[in-house]
This record gives sequence, structure tokens and C-alpha cells, in this order.
Amino acid sequence: MARKTRSQMAAMAITGMIALMPSSAWAQARPEADSDIVVTGARSKLSNWRQAETSHVVILSDGSEAEVTRLARNVEWLHFLLSSLMGRGAADDDQVKIHITMIGDVAEFETMNLRNVRWQQGPFNNLFRVGRYYDPRRDGAFMATTRVDQRVIIEHTPVNASSVQSLLGSMAAGSSDPAVKAGLQNVIGNIDALGGMQGTGGSAVTFGEKAIEVSAEGLLYAGYAQHFLLTYFPAAYPRWYLDGFGQIFASFAVNEGKGVEFGRAPSGAMAVMDEFGAFPIKDVLNDAYLTRKPADTRWTPIHAWMLTHFLLFSDTWRPQLNKYLSARAHGEDATTAAAVFGDQTQLVRELKAYFAARKPYLKVAYDGTKIEQPIVRRLRESEAAFVKGRLELGARIVIPPASPANAAPAIATAMNKTRDEALQHRARWLNGLRRDAARWPGELQAQLLLAEAECGSGNATECLAAAKRAEAIAPTDIRVTVWKANAMVLQAASLAPPARTARLTEARQLIVKANQTDPDAVGPLLAFFDSFARTGEQPSENAILALQTALDAAPAAPETRLELAQALVQSGQGASARSVILPVAAGAYDSPERPAAQTLLGRIGTSKEAGDRKDGEPDAKTAH
Repeated sequence: MARKTRSQMAAMAITGMIALMPSSAWAQARPEADSDIVVTGARSKLSNWRQAETSHVVILSDGSEAEVTRLARNVEWLHFLLSSLMGRGAADDDQVKIHITMIGDVAEFETMNLRNVRWQQGPFNNLFRVGRYYDPRRDGAFMATTRVDQRVIIEHTPVNASSVQSLLGSMAAGSSDPAVKAGLQNVIGNIDALGGMQGTGGSAVTFGEKAIEVSAEGLLYAGYAQHFLLTYFPAAYPRWYLDGFGQIFASFAVNEGKGVEFGRAPSGAMAVMDEFGAFPIKDVLNDAYLTRKPADTRWTPIHAWMLTHFLLFSDTWRPQLNKYLSARAHGEDATTAAAVFGDQTQLVRELKAYFAARKPYLKVAYDGTKIEQPIVRRLRESEAAFVKGRLELGARIVIPPASPANAAPAIATAMNKTRDEALQHRARWLNGLRRDAARWPGELQAQLLLAEAECGSGNATECLAAAKRAEAIAPTDIRVTVWKANAMVLQAASLAPPARTARLTEARQLIVKANQTDPDAVGPLLAFFDSFARTGEQPSENAILALQTALDAAPAAPETRLELAQALVQSGQGASARSVILPVAAGAYDSPERPAAQTLLGRIGTSKEAGDRKDGEPDAKTAH
């Protein structure tokens, strides 16, 4: 069912619930008698940040207009290619657009300390710590990487700048030709001048290393390919396959007027394989490699690329790969699923031969006129001030759990220390957001971000205050309405009846208003479900429908999957809950929702709730 139809159903369901409330509840709901909020502030200047938007992506970049335009259009090309390869055709896309931020400096990116809590790579050898951030949030995915190509040093040698300078100095001293001597001395001076310099698009003089370049565009395309798979074909994939799938499309390139290509070997593939050698395929297929420490493993992104490339491009092995992925998608353990490859000796033999052979890649002819031109605009300084805060939100408001009562002392100490540090970090971050929002009182995005951060941190009063400041700027913006409602729901949770009923009624009135204004918006649907879950009420059938609609819009979100699966189990729909929760419980990533998802899956599997899959029930999809 198309998302728009489902959203309209959810809108009717939400409206219907409000209409069926007892009149006494309506009578108790009264708007607060607050004084008017006046927001003043001069319109800020334009920044060096630009936003490029297409049908499937919003890219924010501190680079040039030409660069962000080209990258956004290339991502549209990639989306079109992936859709065609995987049989989606020209289907309408109802999913929330991914937001991608491109930051122009590696050090600046790393300073943000974006913790990937719902996405992980590898574990690859420690040398391959290439920065990318991905967060599949309830209201849509966010990704970030740098605009700067990154260097991975895979081998060190005794050669360094001093030894080269010494050699050149000796040559200069021994030369009788003044021109040669002057030229050598000039080179020595340039080594001193350039050493350690690194800028966008450039590279410094390097010594004592064998290195490969990891392009910023490759990181972008690889990340989007993974996002595409998790969004349009959600399933319990093994991590090595998602890593390898992304690497295959990291080499994506557009040849204007002729089409696109992908699947080329990554830069430095031969050097990496020569340096790190073979990796036991058995340990990959059965997930044993996931327990290795990065410092100890010799597994790299190049290994993931080669294994996935070999299996996908092989007519002989691709059927086994599909069976393996299908088994994983249905919840089979990794060892059982790996049995579909039979005697892996032959697989290893052919993979070794593949390493030494020329590897195929694909060129696809497409009419470039079908690819839309992005809409590009420059952000104001007041908007740009919160680009990074929006990214950091996902990493800051997720707080690790406290240690259980029966935890061993060492484990309890470590867990509580991690939690305390996260709480302190969040408090400092929130204070920074409050200062920035006060600096730009007339900026809507500032107040909306602060409202979301305050609500996400459980600060109902502060959340409502920020939402009201946003309301003074944009009274008709449904995001303002939703955050006001969310704050009221948080307040209601701490009230006793009948005050709780009155506050919830008022909040749900606002949710209905927002939903009716934009039936396709995810925020009101999530807020409606939360009005039950956050106050301890059993979610109604309509609330579950609203959450299902929100998941349809952002299928990669593990938090929504867990909430929906729990609600389905409570309503006796175990079989549906199992298909919803499998990508979280048995998938590639160790998200904060994974332990609860695994517990829930175990309950379904050992009870009569699951039953048999009904005819016509959608099955987990896998890539072909």
C-alpha cells in the first residue's frame, strides 16, 4: 500500500480517536494562559554552506555550488542505477529523503566526535579508520563524511624526510655544476616548506609510507548504496555483505552523455592484498570475524569488496549468495546459512584465482536527461550555525544504560562510567545549543533543533519553551506543532489523573492538526504513537497503524522497528512482529535497540504468538 494512502488512513484514525474521546476530557483541555512571545533578530548574512536537494537526497556542503550540485545529481544517478539493477523501476518513492553533510576538513569532522551508535564497519584493521557517520533515525536517515580525500597508510619504511634531505645535501655538496647544486638545494627547501601540509584536493610530500587514497566521493557513494539497500530492501543482512556492497559502488562514476559505470577495483587493492594477505572465508561467512579486535584482524574494506564482488559477478556463485542472504534474512544463524556454499575449499580456490585475474566492472548507458537537476541555495549564517548540531543530535541524546543489579563489579563500573560520561557530554552539548539558540533568536531551525534536543533529553519544560519560541517565528509550521505536542506528552507522563488526561487531550489535538495539515509528514505519526507509549498506555490499533506508516517512510530506523514489534506482540500479532524485528535482532549492526530486539525475538520464537506466516504476508527481501 502506498505511503500516502496509509498516511491518510492514519490521519483518519487519529482524527477518529479524538472524536471518540468523552466530552469531559475535552472540557478539561484548556490552552495555557501564556504571555505572548516576541522574537526579534536581524536577518543573518549568507554563509559558505550550500544545500542541494533532489527527490531522494538533501546534501549540505561547505564547498562550492558547482561541487554540491554535481554530487547531488550524481547521487540521483546512483539511485536511478540501483533502482534499475534491483528491479524497482520507476516506482514512486515515499521514503523520507536522506540528509548528507559534507564537511571540508578531516580534523573538523573528527572534532565533532560523531559516535556511530546504529551503524558500524568491519571491524577492519585499525589502519582503515576512514570517517563516515550514518544514523537511521525515526524521522529519516542522516549521513556525514568529509569533502577531503583521505589517506590510508598500509606500510611504513625507513625512508623519511631527513634521510632524503641528507641524500640530496650530499649530492649538492658533491656537484660541481652550480645549476644542479642550486636545484637540489631548492628541492631541500621545498621539502621543509611542504612537509605536513594537507588541503582539500591536494596532498603533501610524504615519506616512509606506502599509502592508498580513499576518495571523498567514494565514501559518499558507498554510504548511499548501503542506505539504499537498508531502505528499499530492509532485511537482516550480514555486515560483511553491506560493507562489500558499498565498496562495489564506491567506484561509481558518471560519464555525461554516455552513462555510468561501477564495480572497478578500489584504489590500492593490490597493495592492500599484498600487505594483509588472505583472510579465512569461513570466519567471514559464519560471522566469527566480528569478535576480532581491530588491532588484531587483517580484515579490510578491500577484502569485503573482493568477496562481495566475486560472489555478485559470478554466475556460478551468485545463486548460493542469494540463498545465503535469504537464510540470514529469515533469521537463520550465520553458520547454518553458510552451509549453502557447501565445501568452501572450492570457493577459496576460485577466490584466490579471482584475486590474480582481471576483474569485471559494468558500464551502463543511460539518458542523462532523465536525471533531475538539484535545487541549490546558500544557507544563512544563522542556519549554518546548526548544521553540525543537527548531525550531533543522534549521537548525543542516546545514553547508554546503567548496569543491571546482577552485573559483575568490573562490568558495572565500566557501564556506569560510560553512562556518566555520556550524560556529562550531553549536558555540555545542550548548554552549547542553548547559547547558540539565544544568539540567533529569530532562526526557526535553531529553536526546532533545541526543542528536539530538550524533548529527547526528557526536559519537557525546556522543550515546550523552545517550541513556543519557534511558534512565534513560524506559527503554521507543523514541526512547531509537533514539538509542542511532544513536550505536553512528556509533561502528562508526570501528572496524575485527571490532569494527565487533560494534558494528553490537548497534545493530541495538536497532533491531529499537524497530521491533517500534512498527512505524509512522519512527525505527527510518531507523536501520536508516543502519546501512548510515553505515558504507559496500551497503544491503540490506530496508534500502531500510525507507527507502521512512519516505518514505511523510514524503514532503516531500528528504534521504530523495535517499538512497532513490541506493540504488535502486545496485540497478539507475533508473526508480523517477527518480520519487523529481524533486521534489528539479527542484522548487521549493534544498535542500542539490538539487545531488546533479540529478547523480543526469543520470546516470539518460543511462544505460540508467532504462528505460521500467513499467505500473502510480505517476506524479507534480499538483493539479487
